[in-house]
Amino acid sequence: MKKLTAMKEHNKQRIKHNIRRMTTSLKWVVFSLLSGLSIGIASALFSKGLTFLTGLRVAHPFLILLLPLGGLFIVFLYRVLNEEGDTGTNLVLRTIQSGEYLPLRMAPAILISTMTTHFFGGSVGREGAALQFGGSIGGALGRLFRFDEKDQHIMIMCGMSAAFSALFGTPMAAAIFSMEVISVGIMHYSALLPCVIASLTARYTASLMGIQKESFFVDSVPSFGPSGLGLTLLLAGICGLISILFCVLLHKSEGLLKRCIPNPWIRIVVGGAAIIGLTLLVGNQTFNGAGIDVIRQSFAGPLPWYTFLLKMLFTVITIASGYKGGEIIPTLFIGAAAGNLFAVIFGLPVGLCSAVGMCALFCGVTNCPITSLLISFELFGFAGMPYFLVAVAISYVVSGYYGLYSSQKIVYSKYKTDFINRRTH
Repeated sequence: MKKLTAMKEHNKQRIKHNIRRMTTSLKWVVFSLLSGLSIGIASALFSKGLTFLTGLRVAHPFLILLLPLGGLFIVFLYRVLNEEGDTGTNLVLRTIQSGEYLPLRMAPAILISTMTTHFFGGSVGREGAALQFGGSIGGALGRLFRFDEKDQHIMIMCGMSAAFSALFGTPMAAAIFSMEVISVGIMHYSALLPCVIASLTARYTASLMGIQKESFFVDSVPSFGPSGLGLTLLLAGICGLISILFCVLLHKSEGLLKRCIPNPWIRIVVGGAAIIGLTLLVGNQTFNGAGIDVIRQSFAGPLPWYTFLLKMLFTVITIASGYKGGEIIPTLFIGAAAGNLFAVIFGLPVGLCSAVGMCALFCGVTNCPITSLLISFELFGFAGMPYFLVAVAISYVVSGYYGLYSSQKIVYSKYKTDFINRRTH
């Protein structure tokens, strides 16, 4: 009798557990769809706004001369919103790690300031802004529906994935990126279902609103063999070192400018003036804005050998002096240009080397190998899979513990099965 009673109680608990699990899954499906839909719409409007403003800047090159004025507006905006200490994507990562509050006002702030930077010719991308406003909106939805702290963190990751997917058109990579970037060495698999649904929903929504996915045509992929392996190892190793250089320059320059010019108003004007001077020296605006067109050119033919160096310089000055925007598109630009130069030197297909350079440098600065591999498939197709796989693995190791985001944690060592729990340089 006791055994029968125990079995009934066990079955009752199992049924309750299954109901809770199904209810939780249904909850995440519903709220992921809501997050993906709302952020997909916001991302599409943001993308259209950026396209319009970039078109105006290209049509009226003199607008670059007003970059310092745009910088003053950005400082004013963040002061009015009481977000002068804003650390961008680092704040989003810290919120997920420690439970800090992620204000909703961060969303309009980063959207407006990023469009301002693009309009006047600062060298930034858009995906960094997407991570920030997506995370901000996702967190706000979590608070609106009174989710507990851990579920709010999942909503922030949903928002990050949705915005990244909508803007860049890589839903596989976007779904994994927000889980992988927070803590290197572990994955927040509890966020897998919500991030996947939010990512796909946002991408579909953005496509309905006319936002095209990014893709690049690799016209020649030689058979992978010993020579291909050796050259890929070399190119990926170089990109890993370039990723270290880029991260060090970005962080050190930002710290140096803050120490030398503590006043943010003056600092952003000086940085804007430097960008204007460099633009006039170059004689064109190749290195202003995101630079997607230059990335496309790298797949079609040789670029000037100094292209990746100048893009690095423009981006470092822009971000270090206080302008807002993302680092990911400039990273892809630098990687594509470095791969293009490598192809010219060794007489290799420029398309393939540019693609390898992009995925290797992206992995080096983000420390996200799975995302890097997925983004290479979504951008370039599967034909170059062995090259991309080797490039990602080598860059991940060579780049060490450096990264774009100082709040990113390296939980487990890249070289041993050791728990180290340290932040990136």
